[in-house]
Amino acid sequence: MASDDAAGLRAILDAAERRRKSVTYYAPEAGDLIERLDTRNLDVEFRAIPPRGPEPFLIVRAGGQFRGAMPVEALREHVGWSRNRRGEMDEHSEAYAIIVELLDDTVFASLSKRQLLLTVREFEDRAWRVGNGVLHTGFQSATAFAPQRGLYRELAAETALDVHIYVADGERVEPLDEPNATLHTEPAEEIGRYWFLVFDGGEEREQGVALVAEQRPDETFRGVWTYDPDLVDRALSLLPSVDGDR
Repeated sequence: MASDDAAGLRAILDAAERRRKSVTYYAPEAGDLIERLDTRNLDVEFRAIPPRGPEPFLIVRAGGQFRGAMPVEALREHVGWSRNRRGEMDEHSEAYAIIVELLDDTVFASLSKRQLLLTVREFEDRAWRVGNGVLHTGFQSATAFAPQRGLYRELAAETALDVHIYVADGERVEPLDEPNATLHTEPAEEIGRYWFLVFDGGEEREQGVALVAEQRPDETFRGVWTYDPDLVDRALSLLPSVDGDR
C-alpha cells in the first residue's frame, strides 16, 4: 500500500466530486433543506406539492437513472440514530442503510464526527456479514481508537477478516493479540488528516465499500463514501504505506 501521487486519499474525494447526483425535492414549501443540500455534491431541484398531499420526499438520480426515494423526515432525523456496539443498531438501522446507499459517491462539505461514525458502523456491519476479506480503518489518534478497541478485537476474533488498524499520532498502542489483526502505529501525515475505512469486499467484490473524510479547521470533515468497485480499489491503492506489528 502506498500513496502514488501527491493528492493521496484526497484523490478519492476529487473523483467522487466529479460524479454529481441530482435530487428532486417535493414539499409544499422549500424551507431550509435546499440550502442544506447545496453543501453536498448534488444538483437540487424543488417541486411544490399541495399541502394536503404526501409527506415531503426526495427522488435521487445518478447519470439520469432513478436511484431511489426517501422521506425528507428520514434524512433530517438519521443523525440522531445511535448504536451502542456491533450488532445493536436501533430500529432505524435499515432506513439508515438505505440513506447511506442512496447518497454514495456524494461529497459532503461538512460532516460531523457523529455522522461519520454512523456510516462507519454501517460499513463495519457489512464487513462482519461478509466475514472475509481485508478491512482497513484509520484513527487520527490513540485516544480515538481506544473506545473502538473491543469492537475491532471482536471483528478479528470472530470472522475471517484480515483487519488493519492505523493510528496516527505515533503513541504506543498495545496490539490486539489476534492473529489476523495488524496494528499500524508509525506516524503518517495522511492518517492524522483523514478518517477512512476501506473494505475490499472479500470474495464478493461488489460488497466493497470505502469512506474517506478530510478534517477541516473547524473540526468538521469533508467526506465521501462509495460502493463503486473501481473507487474502492483506488482507495486501497492510496492507503498510507506504514509498518505494522501484530
